[in-house]
Amino acid sequence: MGRLVPAVTRALDILELFLDGDGTLSAPDIVRKLQLPRTTVHELVTTLAARGYIVAVQGQPGRYRLGVRPYQLGSRYAEQLDLAAEGLQVARSVAETCDETVHVAILEYTDVIYIAKVDSTHAVRMVSAAGRRLPAHCTSVGKMLLASLSEAELSARIPDDADLVAMTPNSITDPAALREALARIRERGLAVENRESNPDVSCVAAPVRDRAGKVVAALSISVPMIRWSDERRIELEQLAAKGAAELSERLGHRSVA
Repeated sequence: MGRLVPAVTRALDILELFLDGDGTLSAPDIVRKLQLPRTTVHELVTTLAARGYIVAVQGQPGRYRLGVRPYQLGSRYAEQLDLAAEGLQVARSVAETCDETVHVAILEYTDVIYIAKVDSTHAVRMVSAAGRRLPAHCTSVGKMLLASLSEAELSARIPDDADLVAMTPNSITDPAALREALARIRERGLAVENRESNPDVSCVAAPVRDRAGKVVAALSISVPMIRWSDERRIELEQLAAKGAAELSERLGHRSVA
């Protein structure tokens, strides 16, 4: 790796300051926050403004906001994103940490489709495949995705008289019970499946958001019951949430602290 260029690093530090607060800054703000010389900040701000990375705020002399150039770069980055490819990379990282099977799935009406999968190295593990389709209400990823829908969207897909298929004796087949489960998932921000799609496997899942904050996928970790416990569930919930947050960040989402 080559040497970092100090001037470029400082310029990027300035741009990243605009991610916080109300999105506007003055030169004195930048001096105070980055502890840089006033002359250096003035030169960097002048350069960034000349290149369209920041612009003066109308009616607020001496204050700046982000210009159109960062938006153009971000839009080009978004155009090149591949959810399946990004999901596979994150799933690999999560699987390496927990050595369990990790999936990334999307919602298609009332089904989930697995778009990325990384297997556990254990001899006993969940058998599945990328591209597989399952009823959403029977899976942790599916329930996570259904929980992200508005009431109107959910009712259109799963009306009160819907006939929900059962994959195991633990599957939820009553739409009212499903809505209660989804309300709890919304409150927690995590979903758990207790042998609802496979009698020998339980799963946890967390939501994946795009740059607009919309839930576009979910990441799950699947565990055979011989390795499942309350302690393990809590550990994997945290790991799934962390992996989903990383994938969301790759998609341009920025969480608000």
